[in-house]
Amino acid sequence: MVIVLKINDFEIFVVKTLPPYRGGRYWTFLKLITDEGFEGLGELTELAAIGREASNVKLLEDLCRRYVLGSDPFRIESLTHRMYTYDHDFRHPDLTVMSAISAIEIACWDIIGKYLNQPVYNLLGGIYNDRLKAYSYIPEGEGWRKLGPEEAAEKAVEVMKKGFKALKLDPFPPIYPSPRDIPIDEINHAAKILRSIRDVVGNDIEICIGTHGQLTTYSAIRVARMLEEFNPLWFEEPVPPENVDEMAYVAAHTRIPIAAGERRVTKFEFLELLQKRAARIIQMDVGRCGGILESKKIAAIAEAYYASIAPHMYFGPVLLAATIQLDVCSPNFLIQEYNVMEMHNIMVRTPIELENGYIIPPKEPGLGVELRDEVVSEYLIKEYSVKHVG
Repeated sequence: MVIVLKINDFEIFVVKTLPPYRGGRYWTFLKLITDEGFEGLGELTELAAIGREASNVKLLEDLCRRYVLGSDPFRIESLTHRMYTYDHDFRHPDLTVMSAISAIEIACWDIIGKYLNQPVYNLLGGIYNDRLKAYSYIPEGEGWRKLGPEEAAEKAVEVMKKGFKALKLDPFPPIYPSPRDIPIDEINHAAKILRSIRDVVGNDIEICIGTHGQLTTYSAIRVARMLEEFNPLWFEEPVPPENVDEMAYVAAHTRIPIAAGERRVTKFEFLELLQKRAARIIQMDVGRCGGILESKKIAAIAEAYYASIAPHMYFGPVLLAATIQLDVCSPNFLIQEYNVMEMHNIMVRTPIELENGYIIPPKEPGLGVELRDEVVSEYLIKEYSVKHVG
């Protein structure tokens, strides 16, 4: 029997979040509804268009009206391909457009899983990872600010006591314009921070270094060589992501693995990253790069290069649930970023479970999460809400 469903209705709603705003100050959710009453949730990552919630909603609404209404959610390849090429054959969408496409794609997977009464990961190869190693930031929820060595050590111990086996820090707070050369005093300060952390956590905790692409090539190599002795798990986006050749040059001049990918979209951009050996830890954002299936393809390409995935996570609970679906069924999964605050938990009926530093995958159908209507209503920004009823 060939299953045929039709998407008849959709809703878009934006909610405001609470401090410390981990995952954004606003979350934009999408709900697709079929003719048989099945509902699927998606989410648009705020980082696609910070401060432009109204334009986010208009974009999602436009795509839903033009391409989603009347579509069969099972035909994900066809639907996403039509949206990707809309208005121009094989155009190259930006992060904002790809985030909207991703939200729609994820909502379709949620419908499919609910219709078949299976978690999405069971439809993409099944469970490979029964639990998912996670990492936390220091300082948690406080944004970028310069830490002293003693405070950094204290924060690292706090993370370790929560059960995390890995932590990440940004030792160079962003100073614009970038890229910039890091002066020797800042490099020495970063070395003192890492030394203090390594002294208190020993070798049982992985340390990840983030830079948000703000270094010049020369400076990135210099920083990496100074920090190699602390055996970091990765050096993330050491230079701006636009020039893959320069990132590859950095990778060739350090023993620290390079991680990158949160600002890249589609399998095509990730293929270049791998072909040029610019990164060996791939940080796709499921809510930006094209959705769950596109992320699975990217993970498969990375697997062929013996590269690992460590998906980016700075968004709300629906995208977290979607990312977990990818992690569970990917043999080359390494670790999951965990930028979660209390609002992630109160927004959904059954919060994602974290046990001693590991995420326990949900077993419910679809994405495994449902929003709590009363919480959505409490934090809803009504002027951004759109509801289509066929």
